[in-house]
Amino acid sequence: MNRLQAKRVVITGGSGGIGSAAAQTFLNEGASVLLVDLDETTLKETAERLGNHVFYCRADVSKADDVQRYVDVAKEKLGGIDVFFNNAGIEGQVIPLTEYPEDLFRKVLDVNVLGVWLGLKYVMPVMQEQGGGSIVITSSVAGLSGTANMSAYVTSKHATVGLMKVAALEGAAHNIRVNTVHPAPVDNRMMRSLEEGFAPGAAAAGLGGGAIGRGDAKRAAGGRLQHQAIGAQRGQEQLEIGFAAQRPFRNDRNLALHARVDDEGASSGASNILDIGTDIGVAQVDRLLRRQR
Repeated sequence: MNRLQAKRVVITGGSGGIGSAAAQTFLNEGASVLLVDLDETTLKETAERLGNHVFYCRADVSKADDVQRYVDVAKEKLGGIDVFFNNAGIEGQVIPLTEYPEDLFRKVLDVNVLGVWLGLKYVMPVMQEQGGGSIVITSSVAGLSGTANMSAYVTSKHATVGLMKVAALEGAAHNIRVNTVHPAPVDNRMMRSLEEGFAPGAAAAGLGGGAIGRGDAKRAAGGRLQHQAIGAQRGQEQLEIGFAAQRPFRNDRNLALHARVDDEGASSGASNILDIGTDIGVAQVDRLLRRQR
């Protein structure tokens, strides 16, 4: 439909499941995309798979020099940044709070909080110079509640909501929208890691995520992250349930509309739940969690 024709998009965590699905959605709608991630081999493979109008930059999002570099590459290759999907994150480990290693706790916060903050710090000035833009930060449903034995991850995902609210207020005068999305379980490497932490052997046995956010539902996440970012008034919090699994992306032509930076009246400062797994998949995760109680 080319609703994002000529838009310039930067995606951190770009070679991961949600990042690459989002990239495909943006490309389908006419955007050009810069993928940012730590593993250059995987980045290159993802870019080649996605095809034309895709560039990539290896970067550690927790290091200021690397963040400045991917912003510079975006300006060079894309000519600017209209949409920033601030998506990179790591899960840490499933360990009781009192036993959690300090170095690992710091590592999770470095990527999930410092990395998001640095992205905002270096991307927002580019958008200010251009007259506006749209920023979507990936939090998690873990950023809206607590989960035992996941202190680092839960803390980090709550912190991204605070960063979003501050950035939305500061960006308002510059026509920069900032929102968070909070995905439910997605069938990817991170989910397999968490399943193994909660119930060792479950992931390998196929007990955990057989129906979580696969296929069309994962692709729909790429569209839904845009769709969910428009419903609230500036500075308000809006929690909505997405229906990506029930409405696959290929059947919903409206999903990719909403990262448009020229969309008058679009929201900023909103938190939006993305229920991109099926009911069966979510129930499987719930069973895994209840085993540990």
